Amino acid sequence: MKLLSLLYVIAAACLLAACNEAGYVGSSIQPESDKAVVYSDTFMLKASTVALDSVYAKAYYGLLGDFSDPMYGTLKADFFCQFYAQDEFRFRHTPVDGIVDSIDVVLFYERGKWIGDSLAPMEATVYPLTKQLEGNFYTNYNPESYADIRQPLGRISYTPRDFTVSDSLWQLTGTGAYNTHLRIRLPQSLGQAFYDETVNNPAAFATQQTFNKFFPGLYVTNTYGSGNILVITDTRLLLYYRYTGVSSSTGADTTYNTAEAFYVTEDVIQLNRFRNTELSHLLEPSDEFTYIKTPAGVYTRITIPTKEIFSTIKGRQRHINDAYFSLSVMPQQDWQYALAPPAYLMLIPEDSLQYFFRDNKVDNLVTTFASTAQTVLTEYTFGNISNMLSFYMATQPDLEELNLLVVPIERSMQTDSYGYETGTSATVSNYLRPSTLRLRKDAGSMQLSVITNRYSTP
Repeated sequence: MKLLSLLYVIAAACLLAACNEAGYVGSSIQPESDKAVVYSDTFMLKASTVALDSVYAKAYYGLLGDFSDPMYGTLKADFFCQFYAQDEFRFRHTPVDGIVDSIDVVLFYERGKWIGDSLAPMEATVYPLTKQLEGNFYTNYNPESYADIRQPLGRISYTPRDFTVSDSLWQLTGTGAYNTHLRIRLPQSLGQAFYDETVNNPAAFATQQTFNKFFPGLYVTNTYGSGNILVITDTRLLLYYRYTGVSSSTGADTTYNTAEAFYVTEDVIQLNRFRNTELSHLLEPSDEFTYIKTPAGVYTRITIPTKEIFSTIKGRQRHINDAYFSLSVMPQQDWQYALAPPAYLMLIPEDSLQYFFRDNKVDNLVTTFASTAQTVLTEYTFGNISNMLSFYMATQPDLEELNLLVVPIERSMQTDSYGYETGTSATVSNYLRPSTLRLRKDAGSMQLSVITNRYSTP
């Protein structure tokens, strides 16, 4: 046991050696053929801020609103959506006189999790889609390509804190709690068209595809106000009508009120659109910081000098023992509505970004690394990225530089048979909620220490 302890102490001393230093491990007690020379080399990284035109954004929720940050500029968010229709859909009852009374689109949003000022006056407007959505899920759609923005179907003025609801009901949680939502009245003729189509052309409701041709969906956007963004978790189309039936209690003919509902579900397409402005100052060269803003704003690019690394360690063991990587974080802005940082970041080769999320990939600890979650945010830790360096040394030994993007992600974890997280990602997707981050790029924060070793020959 004492011998092992001595070995660990000596090895640790070697690992902590200064830049480009080397030493023998256990040289006084090992055979000559087993002596290992441990090298610690330190390399300087480069970092910069790059703009994004769009991101892959397949998500179950939508963002709606307009929000400006004094440092990170303005974000406007809206979305397009289809509605799910059950095959061979029919009204459950026959409306009185065949008339649909009204139709609403209802947008349910997360209570208290909006971004910005809950009292800022806003306006949302709904437009009809004129053609079917395409499922590429990137965030730079042109509304005029899909929606008739000259013919609004309905609009609503609102504040996230709904003052039509009493304080007692607003503050109620659990069973019976008020579901925060926006209800936008649409033209009665649209609801009537749904019923008439089920009668005159029921084939339009035979499948989801035929329904999408009949009703491509809606475009929901912010048309007035700035100061907040809502996270829309549930979008419904409700068609209200009356029908007659026999009362179970009296046996008399009775008129009832009811509604047919169509939902935005995972079975149909919902497309988020994001527009960031006033970002140019974040892209200016800086010796101090790089920036991240989501969604579809700016990312940080890290450049690793692979040619220099490979040249330095050439001739040593092909496997790199350790290359610990982390990013130091500056405190968030000190103002009331400062955006929160993302929970996770991921390192990904820049040329992989286009297909990584589209193909539902997860971090593999070879070319992609997710950070650990932070409770007190001073840095994002990615651990040992030596597998990445070893991979590129084997596959692209002449690579001049390796450009990596630092990408905010949403991450769910695999669990074992007891329900405990294993530390391995189950799913990874682009982080679509508004967030900001300022990363340090001073010399002390941009160092990568690479540990390698070589066994001596007799």
